[in-house]
Amino acid sequence: MTKDGTYASPPCMAAEVDPAYFDPLGVDPGQARDVARWRRAERARLTGLREGLGRAGRAQVSDRIAGYLGRVLATRGVRRGCVLSGYWPIKGEPDLRPTFADLHRAGVTVALPVVENRAAPLVFRRWTPETKLVRGDWNIPVPPPGANVLVPDFALAPCLGWTDDCYRLGWGGGYFDRTLAVLTPRPITIGIALNAARLPTIFPQPHDIPLDLILTEDGVAATRPD
Repeated sequence: MTKDGTYASPPCMAAEVDPAYFDPLGVDPGQARDVARWRRAERARLTGLREGLGRAGRAQVSDRIAGYLGRVLATRGVRRGCVLSGYWPIKGEPDLRPTFADLHRAGVTVALPVVENRAAPLVFRRWTPETKLVRGDWNIPVPPPGANVLVPDFALAPCLGWTDDCYRLGWGGGYFDRTLAVLTPRPITIGIALNAARLPTIFPQPHDIPLDLILTEDGVAATRPD
């Protein structure tokens, strides 16, 4: 960094000088490649962190998050007739399916996200505990094509990593960001994460959209700044 506070190195290398630096409007190709490489490495590290908990540890985390989630949803106004998008857990993600079943019994309409086109936003198909699921993208079980398509009032998003300003590091497909960019009105979005998966930054790109809050096994860990 120079005396006047500017960076002497090119933007794609600035994060190596100051890890907190990132230009959210930058579209420098070199910078984008650096960020992509960094995210791939972080995904591998955070996946290992999750796997290291073991089955019992992951189950305990899921139960603790579920306990907090019920209170958060009530505070945020989830009630009978609301539409909540959940997710089917993969790769050790917190398993909240019992909570989704409880919400269904309480009159909340539950949906699951579905990739119908890899270049398009997600769609949300209605789910009930009796729904016969089919294999979707990544072999994730999803409601069948005949299920009702809904627009969620609330949406849960599993996070590999998260930041204090509510940015989410996911698997890298970009589906959730593409979806939030077009949903009107935008749902209240809740990231589901491990407390230990907190990151100083994900070096946000122009397409990254922050969530409204992050929920971990220790409760609400972050809320998006107004």
